[in-house]
Amino acid sequence: MNRIIRILTLAMAVLILGPLGAQERDDAQMLRKIYDKALTDGMAYDWLDHLSNEIGGRLSGSLEAEKAVRYTKAVMEEIGLDSVWLQPVMVPKWTRGVPEYSYIETAPGISSVVNVCALGGSVATPDGGLKAEVIEVKGIEELSQLGREAIEGKIVFYNRPMQANLIHTFEAYGGCVDQRYSGAKEAGKYGAVGVVVRSMNLRQDDLPHTGAMSYDDLPINQRIPACAISTNDANYLSTALKLKPDLLFYFNQTCRVFPDVQSYNVIGEIRGSEFPNNYMVVGGHLDSWDLGDGSHDDGAGCVQSIEVLRLLKKLDYKPRHSLRVVMFMNEENGLRGGRKYAEEAQIKKENHVFALESDSGGFTPRGFSIDADDANMAQIQSWVPLFKPYLIHYFEPGGSGADIGPLKKEGMVLAGLRPDSQRYFDHHHAANDTFDAVNKRELELGAATMTSLIYLMDRYGTTSEYTSIPK
Repeated sequence: MNRIIRILTLAMAVLILGPLGAQERDDAQMLRKIYDKALTDGMAYDWLDHLSNEIGGRLSGSLEAEKAVRYTKAVMEEIGLDSVWLQPVMVPKWTRGVPEYSYIETAPGISSVVNVCALGGSVATPDGGLKAEVIEVKGIEELSQLGREAIEGKIVFYNRPMQANLIHTFEAYGGCVDQRYSGAKEAGKYGAVGVVVRSMNLRQDDLPHTGAMSYDDLPINQRIPACAISTNDANYLSTALKLKPDLLFYFNQTCRVFPDVQSYNVIGEIRGSEFPNNYMVVGGHLDSWDLGDGSHDDGAGCVQSIEVLRLLKKLDYKPRHSLRVVMFMNEENGLRGGRKYAEEAQIKKENHVFALESDSGGFTPRGFSIDADDANMAQIQSWVPLFKPYLIHYFEPGGSGADIGPLKKEGMVLAGLRPDSQRYFDHHHAANDTFDAVNKRELELGAATMTSLIYLMDRYGTTSEYTSIPK
């Protein structure tokens, strides 16, 4: 029965692809093997189970991050990669402290508890918390219009929502994340005593979403505490301010910033048979925020990336280029791992020709966004018919990933896996980014899709390097 199903599937692929040459038939058969293996004998879901449920949230510099380094190194060694090693990197260490507490006070003794969480990198509130009047803005640009007189001594409430009519949710995220990242620094210039930021979330719920923020080089004594508020409570606060502009907002958080600590990127490699000094990388970031267990962001990308090399080994594929899988550390609040990897590659004069990142969740894969010149883009788009039987159709110019970005150079190809993103920001940086939110089949389809692109890139190379026609 399984043999009949495989024959029918191949026949369907032939109908979609049309008449195939020998190379195209070989590629179609290889992709079929990759998807079959991933969906019937995959390991990514089991690895994610351990990473999420046995280790948990892997905040940069934490004990959990250290455990994740040891675990993923052991997994790479177990699947028999040619070499596995740790690359030291100094990372920030920030701790949340006790759970945050917040309420809106509309009159003495009359208050409503709301859901907040400290933004990553924020300073603590004063002992006992912070209470002040609130001024609502839709973005940083409004601060200069209001001026110090209107802002000084108050808490600035940034309430610009993600734009709901943008189909590409990452575009909606990018359109308002500046208020989270730079909001405290900018509000402090006008004498604000704190900031509260609407969570980066398209859904209406009670979950606050954390994320990185920065004071840049602002002196420590001028830094003000910053928290995120859930979308439901942001709407409530906005409505309450219209009814009572002089209400008070209280929040208490005990987060702390410590000196940098040593951590590691985890790297595994299969040595290339023809071009061992030309490297192709696949990876995700091993660190996560601490509210959930980081299953979508980015445990999924990590286990999918390791699975790419495991699948190729299981299928006895001998890569032409050297293939590396990299677990980058500290993407969330510093990008130290990605920068360190690129820095070391430059020092060693390693020739990286292709890099693929998965950092958009473990949802159903749709395709890839690709950062490449016209010739390489045309080559990759010529493979679209090979992916059509698996409902993978999105091959468009665009960003790749934060951790592989520092590798970019002329002639290199960067790509990012693009899953369906409509539910991603429901979980992003929140307490519900947990293992139960990941669908096993969707995760495995993503791993197979990544493996297929790595296979094709390895077989045909980039247009800027020497390659020969596959035999």
